[in-house]
Amino acid sequence: MLNWAKQFNIFCFLDNQQYNIHPHNYECLLAAGVKTFVETGDLQKVDSYLKSNDQWIFGHVSYDIKDELHFPSGKTNKIGFPKLYFFIPQVVLLIKNNELIIVSDDPDEIYGTVLQQTGVITGITRSISMQQSLTKEAYLQKIEDLRAHILRGDCYEINFCQEFFAEEAGIDPFAVFQKLLDISPNPFSAFYRLDDKFLLCASPERFLCKKDNRLLSQPIKGTIKRDVTNQWKDERLKTTLQNSKKDRAENVMVVDLVRNDLSKICKKETVKVDELFGIYSFPQVHQMISTISGELKNDIPFSEILKALFPMGSMTGAPKHRVMQLIDEYEPQSRGIFSGAVGYFSPGGNFDFNVVIRSVMYNATSGYLSWQVGSGITFYSDAEQEWEECLLKAEAIKQALSVNADK
Repeated sequence: MLNWAKQFNIFCFLDNQQYNIHPHNYECLLAAGVKTFVETGDLQKVDSYLKSNDQWIFGHVSYDIKDELHFPSGKTNKIGFPKLYFFIPQVVLLIKNNELIIVSDDPDEIYGTVLQQTGVITGITRSISMQQSLTKEAYLQKIEDLRAHILRGDCYEINFCQEFFAEEAGIDPFAVFQKLLDISPNPFSAFYRLDDKFLLCASPERFLCKKDNRLLSQPIKGTIKRDVTNQWKDERLKTTLQNSKKDRAENVMVVDLVRNDLSKICKKETVKVDELFGIYSFPQVHQMISTISGELKNDIPFSEILKALFPMGSMTGAPKHRVMQLIDEYEPQSRGIFSGAVGYFSPGGNFDFNVVIRSVMYNATSGYLSWQVGSGITFYSDAEQEWEECLLKAEAIKQALSVNADK
């Protein structure tokens, strides 16, 4: 499917990598080409676009849309993804129950051309010289400064991110994405292209799903490295994560934040925690995931849903407004599409969006390449351990790019 998508300057490829994270909708989706689109920071225009087009719609919401929802940061987004972009594709390919479904004006012709695309995606990536937005010493100091904010009562928990970047990088995005998924297949993966801007995403996290009148969010807080060479040790690591007071504290804070956000737009007494502290295993890490849901009030537009829930609590912290101010103060880089969301609307108004993490962002024109990693900081956080957690989360990307970043 991706080989076939190469002919399009705009496409969105979503792949659950054969995971079955409930609710499970499609194994794979590809939206290619553009019939119409909306690119704006005005959420009312998005509501109008969605209301006028009850069709398949794909796209993204950048973290930087918070400039309109909350307050501006004034930082430059060097990759160049717009704050918000949605498009009606010319072709939609869906795989469900191992069956290929084609939505287009000429499905028979598309079917033949897709079947002709075979073989492994290969390409050349030049040697990349990565830099970090923060030295280790600067990172450790910022963690201690954030712990001081927590001690003063400014916030309870904050997601703090750092950036790895390269200038004048030359990569084949298709080959890098294939390698990234070979190393770290995850259930909310995405390959998203807007002309010269590429997102290569191996996300394990769902931001928000709507099915009929039910909203569901599945934030991740809590990570531990796996030992896939020793099953007994690997199970012990899972137990360690399950019983970690620090990770449970992070997770429950985000759960409470999501419950509060959902209560703004959901019917009274319908918001509930479906699963608390669930432990899920991925190729390189075990992670703690909770599930929160609620019944949406009648006639709530997408803009109001975003105002209530975005940016997602797992990528900000609590209380949300104050920690976003601290994020702007302490993170030197713009987040851009990182910690935003990529996904789709299906006919009838249901939708599903991931959290953009474990991702490479690349501008093919400027050659600017970036990835960001973060962790949840609480008063009990150890700065050295947080540094190591960030490097662990970046490991798959470093392997995919054949980069050796200094610790």
